[in-house]
Formats: sequence, structure tokens, C-alpha cells
Amino acid sequence: GVRSLDNVTVSTITSHKAGYIDRENELIVGLQTDELLRRAIKPYGGIKVVEKACHENGVEVDEKVKDIFTHYRKTHNDGVFDAYTEEIRSFRSLGFLTGLPDNYARGRIIGDYRRLALYGIDRLIEAKQEDLHNITSPMTDARIRLREEVAEQIKALKEIKILGEYYGLDLGRPATNAQEAVQWVYMAYLAAVKEQDGAAMSLGNVSSFLDIYIQYDLDHGKIDESFAQELVDQFIIKLRMVRHLRMQSYNDIFAGDPTWVTESIGGRFNDGRTKVTKTSFRFLQTLYNLGPSPEPNMTVLWSPELPEGFKEFCAQVSIDTSSIQYENDTLMREVRNCDDYGIACCVSYQAIGKQIQFFGARCNLAKALLLAINGGRCENTGTVMVKDIPVLTGDLLNFEEVWSNYKKVLMQIARVYNDA
Repeated sequence: GVRSLDNVTVSTITSHKAGYIDRENELIVGLQTDELLRRAIKPYGGIKVVEKACHENGVEVDEKVKDIFTHYRKTHNDGVFDAYTEEIRSFRSLGFLTGLPDNYARGRIIGDYRRLALYGIDRLIEAKQEDLHNITSPMTDARIRLREEVAEQIKALKEIKILGEYYGLDLGRPATNAQEAVQWVYMAYLAAVKEQDGAAMSLGNVSSFLDIYIQYDLDHGKIDESFAQELVDQFIIKLRMVRHLRMQSYNDIFAGDPTWVTESIGGRFNDGRTKVTKTSFRFLQTLYNLGPSPEPNMTVLWSPELPEGFKEFCAQVSIDTSSIQYENDTLMREVRNCDDYGIACCVSYQAIGKQIQFFGARCNLAKALLLAINGGRCENTGTVMVKDIPVLTGDLLNFEEVWSNYKKVLMQIARVYNDA
């Protein structure tokens, strides 16, 4: 259930001041709001969605917020409904298609959160300012849009720097040690989940990257193995605390309050080198230290060529915790021809920091079958959903007739699905 809910403050990168779990003992800091497990509202996606989610949890959206996002600020949800055709609306409202863009079009996102630790905010802003400088005439619609988007990116980077200041962190510079590397990566991810609650806000492949900093500090006697593991443990604790405000209809589909903070562990480079590091082991070890958990979604990029010790450890962790999922790394790299990728949501390949995926809708195949039987009419309302479907008049259903109608129905539903 929902422990706490801020129904007044619109969640942005800088909307809430610093929040802590145990300030004196936290090595990695940062919460989505100013209080542990306090959920925030994100009405830019849709004010009605937020209103319903709040109401279902026993509170109402602040009237000022409701007024602004109803009368003055068009939301993503509003734009999608403006674009829907009457046919799409009908298929949606009668339950033939669900999970459509009005709720899910923020999609699956994996930012390259490593860049903040590697370069620091100041260098990233410089690069984006150079991009903006080079986007010039002819000022086509595409270039105007691109200039606006890059300008928004610069603003967001500046806000991430302010977020760091809330916690006494100088994110303007690159990370200089293991603790900063973990912290910097987390702050980049935290900024994303403060601003977005897309269908999946996955992590990418940060374990192999963070190992560089951890191993350097170990080699130079700055930290010991116990401290290295504690850094990873505390990072995982923070990722487990991520919460989004959802409607009950969302929770009915996705049990367990999932956030799909998917960390892709291991795998290989196209040249044959392994991406397995000691920190790959450390991430999996958290399932023992902290106990099994579905979040973050530990996903091993599996290949028969992975180091034997790692494969054996994965097998043992799976036996003991049932908390690892596996993806075919060899197949992924071959099909996509890219080895710097992560798993978005639960199973989908995505190049890190370069792509988003629009969340696919769902078709109610049982209702589609009823259309095939009932002459293309909705079984509840009698509305004609698919034209030119012969009515089956016999006392018994004939498989060939039903199958022929069913294929026609699916073809039309697929067309509407594609448009939606």
C-alpha cells in the first residue's frame, strides 16, 4: 500500500528538499521526496490519472494543482486523447485494447547514468551547449524542435546540479573515488525517477562501470572489500525504495508495486571480452545481504562463454533466492550489433542512453474471439467493432468458419492497435 503521499507538490528534479533514511550512517544519499516512501504526483503525464490515483488512496489532489493542469497546462494525456480517432476510443473504452499511450507512452527509458560520474555535470552542459550552437539554419520544423529539446536538456542538467547541492554534493565535477562514483550514478538515476514514472525506468549496466572506481580504490588501499560491498548494498537499498503513484487499475495488472529498475549484469563485448567484474558478484551478493527482492530487477546477460565462477555463483543465487532473470546475450548482440545495452523493463533490449521504447498495448484475445463469433459486434453493447464479419447462425460452431472470422478480426484489431 501507499505509506505517504504528497498531493500538493508537483514532482520535478528539484521539487523536494533533501530526504534521508538514516543520515548519520548513509554512504549513499537521496530520496525521491523529502521523506522515505513518500510518493509524489506527476501531473504532466495526465491530471486525471493523478486525481484518480490520489482518490483511491484516500486523498485529493491540491485544488491549485488541479486547476493549473486542467485549465492552463495541457498534459500528455490530453494530447493523446486529442489525437485518438473515434475508432481508437471505441476499442479502448470497450476493453478490446488496453495499455495504450494515454497511460503508457512515456514508455521504457534507460538513461546513460554513467556519464554523470565519468564527466560531471559541467562538462555535460558544455557538450550540450556546443550541440545547441551547431544546430542552425535552415530552421526546419525538425531543427526548431531539436533546438528546443537540447535547451530543455541543458536546463535539466542544471537542475541535477542543484539536486546535488541539496545533499552537499558537487555534481559539477567528475567522480573521484568509488563512493562518489556510486553516488553520482545514483543521483542521475534519481533525477530521472523524480521527473518521470514511465512504464519502466531501468538502470542499464552500471555494475561493470562502477567496478573501475571500486577496484582502483581497493588497489590503492583507500577502501577494503567490506566497504566496497557496503557501497553496493546501500545503492541497492536506495533503488529498492523507488516508488511511483499508480492507479488501482495499473496495480491490478502489475502486482507487487513494480518499478522495473532493471540492472543488466555481465554479458560480453563483441570482441569476446567479458563484462563480468567483481562488482557483478557484489550486486548479486546483495540478494543475500539484504534478502531476496524483485527490485532492482537483477538481470544476467547470459552466455556460455561467461567465466565459470560467475556462472556457478549465478546458479547458486538463483537456487537460493529465485531473484535473477536471464537474457540471451549472444542472441541480443548478434541481432542488434551493439554490446553496450541494457534490458528495459523486463525483457526488451535497449542501447543505453540512445533509445526509448514506446510501451506496447494489449489486445483482449478472448473478446476478439467473441467478435469473430458475433458478427464483429461487442458482446456487451452490440456495437459493431469490425465490419464485414459474417454472422454465424448455426447451432454449433464450425472451426473453419470461426477461424476465418477470427483472422479477419485480428487483422483489423492489429490495424487499430498500430494506429493507437
